[in-house]
Amino acid sequence: MKISIICVGKIKEKYWNDAIAEYSKRLSRYCRLSIIEVADEKTPDNAPAAIEEQIKEKEGKRILKNIDQGAFVCALAINGRKFTSESFSEFLNEQGIKGISHIQFIIGGSLGLHKSVLDCADEYISFSDMTFPHQMMRVILLEQIYRGYKIISGEPYHK
Repeated sequence: MKISIICVGKIKEKYWNDAIAEYSKRLSRYCRLSIIEVADEKTPDNAPAAIEEQIKEKEGKRILKNIDQGAFVCALAINGRKFTSESFSEFLNEQGIKGISHIQFIIGGSLGLHKSVLDCADEYISFSDMTFPHQMMRVILLEQIYRGYKIISGEPYHK
């Protein structure tokens, strides 16, 4: 299985990059992982809704350029489907059983995802009703993918 994470913005903090590198290394025995970062737009303080929409649209166009037409696309969205770790592992496993060889997860910028990106998603996934920084969300997503593969493999990681 190939798994891609398309995300808005670069991570500057060493501790987030270290965590991403660790989970990327761990996942290398279960899947082919790629992380695609697209440039984020600077959001002015107190930007009007129209400006925020333009920013999401620009970021959305960058995301859409990286979506593989043959991939199963999962947009991380607060109104998405919620999983337990076990049901998420079943979800990952089911995609492979269905013959899907590439899953792309999309993490938006600070304003979220543009409608054009949401419209092309096959699934919306929510990790919480809370909002997380996109840097942290990247680590949480990688950890849950790793946990999912450990559960699928029956290996002792998940408790």
